[in-house]
Amino acid sequence: MEVNVLERLPNPIILNKLMKIQAALNMILCRDEWLRYHSFVQDWAEGVSMAKIDNGAGDHLIMLFSPEGAILKGFDHESGLSPHAQDEYKVWQGIYDDVPKDLLSLLDNDAIEQDDVTFCIWRTSNDPKWHKGNVEIPEGESDGSDFLLGCIFDTPEDFAEFAAGYFECSPSLDVVAQIYNNFSITDSPITEEMIHILNPDCDAKEVLQELELSGLRGSLH
Repeated sequence: MEVNVLERLPNPIILNKLMKIQAALNMILCRDEWLRYHSFVQDWAEGVSMAKIDNGAGDHLIMLFSPEGAILKGFDHESGLSPHAQDEYKVWQGIYDDVPKDLLSLLDNDAIEQDDVTFCIWRTSNDPKWHKGNVEIPEGESDGSDFLLGCIFDTPEDFAEFAAGYFECSPSLDVVAQIYNNFSITDSPITEEMIHILNPDCDAKEVLQELELSGLRGSLH
């Protein structure tokens, strides 16, 4: 199980691209920012971009991408590894112990809530694989990684199925696939027509403006 969790993660370049795609689609399908499941901030810090998955129920996965590599901090609020589930509030032993300092320092920001964590995964820029802390998980418990990493949708079909349930809509699979497949091929893969097909009730020009301001249109490489 543990190996499978790490093996199914794409490399940081592809992961970054997938998170941009899903953030852009969330932006189109949901005009209420606080209700979006996937988000992306291109210039979160100098040289660092941030992607976030937030299910609105207390669980989240934050991903930071930098020249040094990528680090993922996950928090499952129902996990027994949560600091809130222990007698003394503290990070579960082993979660951060082996993380390279350059990557761990990226989490040193109040907005990240570094101590609210049940798992951490990282990969340096010159490393061929992902790593996870050597953590002893009690029998019957989960650190939430299987659940939260499952919210990264590798295919347009998976995203469309998720969106149908979460946003209660029926997004065009053809348009979703177009965005997935052309995301790094063309300079402006998302058009007003595509936005209108995905969400007829929104102001397409307003969406395009938000996509551009967020770095999710015209710089999707």
